[in-house]
Amino acid sequence: MATALDKFFEHYYRRRPVNATFTGVHAYDAVLPDWSDAGLKALDAEMVALVKDLSTPARSSPSERDDAVALDAELAGDFLEIQRTENRGTHGVRGNPSLWIGEAVFSVISLMIRDFAPCRERMASAAARLAAVPDFLADARCTMGDADVPIAWSTKAARECEGARILFSGGIERWIAAATDAPTMAVRLRDAAARAEAAVRDFASWLVSRQAAPEHAIGCGTTLFDMLLVRGHRCLRPRAELLADAKRQFEEECARRDDFAARVVGSWREAQESIAADHPAPADYLSTFKHLWASARESAVSHDVVTWPDWPINYVPYPEWTREAAPYLYYLHYRSPAPFDPQTVHDYVVPALPTGSEEQHLRSWNNSTIKLNHVIHHGGIGHHVQNWFAYHRASSRLGQVAAVDCASRIGMFCGGTMAEGWASYVPGLMDELGFLTPLDQLAEQHNRVRFLARAIVDIELHQGSMSLDDATRFYVDRVGMTAEPARGEAVKNSMFPCTAIVYWLGTETIRSLRSALERKRGARFSLKGFHDELLAHGSIPVPLIAQLLS
Repeated sequence: MATALDKFFEHYYRRRPVNATFTGVHAYDAVLPDWSDAGLKALDAEMVALVKDLSTPARSSPSERDDAVALDAELAGDFLEIQRTENRGTHGVRGNPSLWIGEAVFSVISLMIRDFAPCRERMASAAARLAAVPDFLADARCTMGDADVPIAWSTKAARECEGARILFSGGIERWIAAATDAPTMAVRLRDAAARAEAAVRDFASWLVSRQAAPEHAIGCGTTLFDMLLVRGHRCLRPRAELLADAKRQFEEECARRDDFAARVVGSWREAQESIAADHPAPADYLSTFKHLWASARESAVSHDVVTWPDWPINYVPYPEWTREAAPYLYYLHYRSPAPFDPQTVHDYVVPALPTGSEEQHLRSWNNSTIKLNHVIHHGGIGHHVQNWFAYHRASSRLGQVAAVDCASRIGMFCGGTMAEGWASYVPGLMDELGFLTPLDQLAEQHNRVRFLARAIVDIELHQGSMSLDDATRFYVDRVGMTAEPARGEAVKNSMFPCTAIVYWLGTETIRSLRSALERKRGARFSLKGFHDELLAHGSIPVPLIAQLLS
């Protein structure tokens, strides 16, 4: 079985070279995946053989449940079956154009934003990948064929093409200008980038000329959704039960938010204004991130709630070479460190304070947003600490790499409930420690509403009981989002089924497991012990961890 897992990981990185770069495996930095029709057929044959090799009897006894190799074999088999199913459907590379343009553009960004090798080496790999983009996007047209594409998907992908065009032109030039050892690579890099940019323009034109798919095409259907729920998230609760529970909790959390807002400032609308108005002074913008990160770490360490490693974050503006393209792309402020690259101080990128519109920017990047989202959820006790545990404490090899941020999503579907569940659980934990102000508490209460709304939309979109317009209206009318972000959220939910549910599902499972173990262990229960034990499983499904710890 260990040999079969070695073959699985060799396959995983070779067949997903952009994922490999983001993970710190650099043998494939110069290539793109083969998603041609022939390539997908060969990929499927490899996956069929690997599933057979990885087949293992179901685990039952405690000793078998603790066998990391057998556990990884199960998770790897599930991953492969999910990939095979997705590759046959329209939500995978045969119908989702964002997967193609995301892979193309982030294959290059992955080489631009981390100094894992000398710049000249990374530029050589970037030039090779850029040179491969025209053929890659030509394959996209052939693989997607004549199938209709939902207009919302082609519109989103066309916007991402604009980001790619900006990166391949001005972004590459700025990268060359900033490099000290670039002159020998400049001509080759510029030539490859120019041809890649032209290919992106052609692909965007092809996309917008596509016939629009019928409305129902945005949903993946109950068969695939339930497979993702069971084999991806290891959730044993039926979809209908989850939806009913999410709807009930949504109404309860909305009422709690409104009641709390009434007691603190008068109404939720007034609370939103108060949260926005409570922001750093322009001169303190970047230093506020650093100050709040240090304060959050001190609070968690002094209360002894989790092992927090010495792995600092550096909050910095976007690199010059990706700054203009970032708003058009799936460009994350916190992109998980590569587990197999040297780990030093990690850069967390944020927009520079815009000249002339400082107040508008700071109202969005207010103190509560910085504290809850960019410090607690992402850069501190949330994703950053969880990633450290996955990389350094997990015995599961899949658990080490599953939640690595890649081109359009994390590396493996099974990592979602831990990555987002833990990061969405910890703001409540920090509130228990007294770290949140009343305005922070209001903002966090609204986050709970948003996460439940995502779960509801995720299920309803894909089982066909909610349209894209319905989902947008739900986000606007019930969550309070403005129209454009609401539409963007709904479109993203439609493109990546059973993904938006992970925030609520993961958090809910962690809270339930904590309560169950507190009752079971009594005086032996330690909050730090529980958190460390939970995180040490790495990025594997939280419902599965709950079964292992029960």
